[in-house]
Amino acid sequence: MQPMASPAGLVALAICFLVLVVGPDGAYGSSRGSFGQNNGAAAAPVVNGICATSVTIHGYKCEEHEVITEDGYILNMQRIPEGRVSSGGNKKQPILIQHGVLVDGMTWLLNSPQQNLPMILADNGFDVWIANTRGTRFCRQHVSLDPVHPEFWDWSWDELVSYDLPAVFGFVFNHTGQKIHYIGHSLGTLIGLASFSEGHQADKLKSAAFLSPIAYLSHMKTALGVLAARAFVGEITTIFGIAEFNPKGPEASAFLKALCDYPGVDCYDLVSAVTGKNCCLNASTVDLFLQNEPQSTSTKNMVHLAQTVRDGVIKKYDYGRPDYNLMRYGEPMPPAYNISNIARDLPIFISYGGQDALSDVQDVQLLLDHLKFHDVNKLSIQYIKDYAHADFIMGINAKDVVYNQVVQFFKNQQ
Repeated sequence: MQPMASPAGLVALAICFLVLVVGPDGAYGSSRGSFGQNNGAAAAPVVNGICATSVTIHGYKCEEHEVITEDGYILNMQRIPEGRVSSGGNKKQPILIQHGVLVDGMTWLLNSPQQNLPMILADNGFDVWIANTRGTRFCRQHVSLDPVHPEFWDWSWDELVSYDLPAVFGFVFNHTGQKIHYIGHSLGTLIGLASFSEGHQADKLKSAAFLSPIAYLSHMKTALGVLAARAFVGEITTIFGIAEFNPKGPEASAFLKALCDYPGVDCYDLVSAVTGKNCCLNASTVDLFLQNEPQSTSTKNMVHLAQTVRDGVIKKYDYGRPDYNLMRYGEPMPPAYNISNIARDLPIFISYGGQDALSDVQDVQLLLDHLKFHDVNKLSIQYIKDYAHADFIMGINAKDVVYNQVVQFFKNQQ
């Protein structure tokens, strides 16, 4: 019989990686069916999709695309090819933006156009592509699997590294014929770092910006994070008998309520308890976030993240038994992702906050230590004393504090 992980520990981890925690309002927008026909080459209309609800209403062009991964998942992407005022002229450099866990691409578009990173980039002459990972509301399609079946959810962030990122990188590269700038936040940084450490996308990647990076997670300053780190994690793929981890589901909600009774866990201000004390969030933006997020992921993905917290190492999914790992990896323990293997001449921008309870300063320093041999003139570091995890994507002053620096970093690579 396979050992079972602590349900409370997994729910704790789910909460820890939410940019904000589950609110009383449900998400709007419908889930998509699982057997749509698409060749992965042309723009695909999405009724009430991200383009229609959050981009074109502000006067920007926006395209909905679908991308098929090598293992059959059909991913939804948005493209903002230019700013509201077309600059014409030279071919625009593509930028791929990757969100974190339990959210989707909408999380980048919750403030006004003047404050949203994708639109700021488009207005500065870039060709902007927004990725959405498998399992989120517009990525619940597969060439043969249905999301009501457990097989649809048999993946962790390893598969995001091995399949999702290569698929979207290849799609953007084939459309633009140019190397791509990459931006990741939270889990988007982890899968980017892991992918680039293995040499994936090397022929398509121009530079990378990591906002509030999570790689090493041993110093999370949150009681919820401590609970997650202490949780035993075995070789499981389901919790409560389900493979889909839905933060809005009754099982997760019930355990969240129970978790709030743990000694030292203060759920009065869950946003600060989870992300750290964000300095610069707007109440209306938070309300809009809660109308759209969180999104589902796989329970196996949550287990893998829990392993990352517990072990303090960035490695592939641990099946909990040497024989299982041997069958999967050819060795009894899952291999590690060696961040030091990232090409030393890759231009990298890292921005992190002093109040971030998830991307803790000590853990970021450990990440930087793994980049200590990186070419000095290719590594740019920004430390923002007052910023916490959510400020990097929803802060009302993020344009002035972070995004202008990101724009300049990418312009310097042209």
